[in-house]
Amino acid sequence: MSETKTLFQAFKQTAYQAGGHGKRDVGILKQAIKEVDGRAESDIYGTGKLIEDFQDKMAAFLGKETAVFFPSGTMAQQIALRIWCDKKGIKKVAYHPLSHLEIHEEDGLKELHGIESILLADKDRLITLEDVVSMSDNIACLLLELPQREIGGQLPEYETLEAISAYCKEKGIKLQLDGARLFEILPYYQKTASEVCDLFDSVYVSLYKGVGGISGAILAGDKEFTEESKVWKRRHGGDLISLYPYIISSDYYFNQRIHKMEQYYHEAKELAALFNGCQNVSTKPKEPVSNMFHVHIALPKEKLEPILVEIYEAAGIGLTSYLKEKTENECCFEVSVGDAYADLPKEDLKKTFRMLNIKLSEMKNVSPSI
Repeated sequence: MSETKTLFQAFKQTAYQAGGHGKRDVGILKQAIKEVDGRAESDIYGTGKLIEDFQDKMAAFLGKETAVFFPSGTMAQQIALRIWCDKKGIKKVAYHPLSHLEIHEEDGLKELHGIESILLADKDRLITLEDVVSMSDNIACLLLELPQREIGGQLPEYETLEAISAYCKEKGIKLQLDGARLFEILPYYQKTASEVCDLFDSVYVSLYKGVGGISGAILAGDKEFTEESKVWKRRHGGDLISLYPYIISSDYYFNQRIHKMEQYYHEAKELAALFNGCQNVSTKPKEPVSNMFHVHIALPKEKLEPILVEIYEAAGIGLTSYLKEKTENECCFEVSVGDAYADLPKEDLKKTFRMLNIKLSEMKNVSPSI
């Protein structure tokens, strides 16, 4: 019965889902590997044609001299910051208070590398040039996340990036790009990946978010930097005997989706407008600047969950599998648009939002506007 079904269960049972590329199952690898020559040699401990060709391909796309494939972005970014700290002899780096390194990595940077983090800007806004210029600490590296995920995927103006980059070069501060969603922001900036990456000394990109591979990341920079990163990858245990399932899926889905990033961006704006058309719902940003955004609903979690379960069962479209409690009267969730959105029956999608608006209006005792 719907009253005992969890939001996660109801979401998983919907025929269509608004975000992502569809279900993450072993079919991801099956699809990617179907055209691969089964006699091709795998990579071995970070070497071999398969991994080296892919690294060269990504380096060229990002406009960097060389690139290294890592099993995780967490590993790649900690290593990048360690290299820059060692080069300058300063164990301090700066980044946003809600950086992944600060809130999701169990103090790995501090515990594994002895590096101190300097937190710039208020947690609810982006880092500005003024924040960087007014730093009192002498740092080895500044890390910028584009987009800033935890505040809805917001982006600074491109001129701000250029100004921060110029200042860091002048002061001898290395600039690291947390570009987990770099590909997804290019349509908004109307820049190539190479143009954006040229502002940074080193770059990390994810290969499972917008690209949709199994797992993995690329760390790119000049040859001296990436050669050092290979040593640290070995120290971290990142040189598995073979990484080819991750590389093959990354390469396959990169080719499939890199040209769809503008489509995802425009579809995200369309979906955000539907959310913003409902009572007591707002998105952050109001108009997305990439394929992702956050949805805020002014209703307690325990009241909103059964409403969504009911709508999912009636309309067959899932909007989110979870709710995060912001306050006792507000919850939120993240949406990332991918291949799945184009498959949504548009009439059913409109029905879903009509139902959501009516239900939320009833809860707040106001008349629906659509």
